[in-house]
Amino acid sequence: MTQTDADAKPDKERKRRTGPVTFTKEVVAELRKVRWPSRRELITYTIVVIVFVLVLTGYVSLLDFGFGEGVTWLYGLVSPAA
Repeated sequence: MTQTDADAKPDKERKRRTGPVTFTKEVVAELRKVRWPSRRELITYTIVVIVFVLVLTGYVSLLDFGFGEGVTWLYGLVSPAA
């Protein structure tokens, strides 16, 4: 029978916490590895996101309007006005 993660015994040693100075140095080192977008890429990506959000907003607005009109029409059929 093989040993699973659930059956594994926990390590007796606790990992030591990193101090704030070491943490900051590690964060800076990781940020140096990041490939930052150029200005042109940033503008392009921003425009794509804005257009996408506007299209989805329009789509959801049309659905909301359609369902609202449908429900209003349905209530008009079920309970006619006096």
